[in-house]
Amino acid sequence: MRPSPKTIVEFRFEEVVVPANPGSVNSPGYDKPLHMLPVGGKAGWSVQFDELPKLILQLKLADGTIGWGEFYRDHNWATIEGVVPNLLGRTLDELSLQDLPIPLSREYDGFECAIWDAEAKSLDIPLHKLLGGAVRDAVKVGSWSSYRVPGEMSEVAKQFQAQGYDCIKLKAGLDDDVVGWCEEIKANAPGMWVIIDPNQRWENAGEARRRLRALDAIGNLMLIEDPIPRWMLQDYARLRNFTATPVVLHLSLPYVYQGQRPYDAINAIAHGAVDGFNFNCGLAKFRDLDAIAHTANLPCWHGSEVDLGILEAMYVHQAAAARSCTWPSDIFGRMIRSHDLLETPLAFEPPFVRLPQGPGLGVTPSREAIDRFKTGERVFTL
Repeated sequence: MRPSPKTIVEFRFEEVVVPANPGSVNSPGYDKPLHMLPVGGKAGWSVQFDELPKLILQLKLADGTIGWGEFYRDHNWATIEGVVPNLLGRTLDELSLQDLPIPLSREYDGFECAIWDAEAKSLDIPLHKLLGGAVRDAVKVGSWSSYRVPGEMSEVAKQFQAQGYDCIKLKAGLDDDVVGWCEEIKANAPGMWVIIDPNQRWENAGEARRRLRALDAIGNLMLIEDPIPRWMLQDYARLRNFTATPVVLHLSLPYVYQGQRPYDAINAIAHGAVDGFNFNCGLAKFRDLDAIAHTANLPCWHGSEVDLGILEAMYVHQAAAARSCTWPSDIFGRMIRSHDLLETPLAFEPPFVRLPQGPGLGVTPSREAIDRFKTGERVFTL
């Protein structure tokens, strides 16, 4: 019996390592790793994100349709090897897009991206239609940087402002001079807003208040994201009463092993702990989280792991279809990475990126670029 045209007949995984552009993350000569998850025998914050491999997936249907997926950095081959046999030979019509037969893992969203892309292409519709349809045709985005020596932050902000960006997101630890950075930006790039993301590294509410009092006086801090450990929701609520700056919780569902789950959004709202959210996750879960935020009348933006073009295209479809997604999203991998692996980059018109057109994700990966950065390949066929 010949398989249905929508039967999954092949998975082709290509492992790539795409480095960041020189100087795009930290000041030259400084190495402050930003990957917070442990890697092998190394602790979190010890490996830079662009050193870690990513997987590019081509999911092939019996009729030749290709669904593209991109996995988060530092994938687990054991999980992938367990998932593939459960999907090979199945048709898209027998799969529930909102509940795929894949275990909770960081690998879920890479498979989901490819399956949804293939389904949308089979229906000849853009991917956002599977999410209910776009509510905007362009998504607000911001610029990004990490550690900078005194005097350099203002130049970085000025360069982004000249491109058309009106917001810059900064990673910051307890030892970083965030007050000095914001003063530099206000003096040299007036009108440029700042989002500060300590990744919970300000440790406690006392340290956060010390910085927020001075930052409020400067007046260009747009949002403060994850200033202290996530479990301190009562302190998050007290910080909201202390500062004029909106306090944001980052809900990153790919961090499944750190216990982050969709109900964290409901818990934060119930505690009066947040003014909005940074959400990043797969397609079905992002739709769920948007519904929570929109119902609570809270805004959000789409987070990222400084990804490549396939995942960023998925993010644009998600953000365009999400009513609550009005703050500047973290879709800036192309300005940081040395390539996005797309034939034609996403259409950035700072401070916006336009919604891709055409069926599925609406982007075409570059064969030449994938081959250039490829470090390995594995193929599984029916």
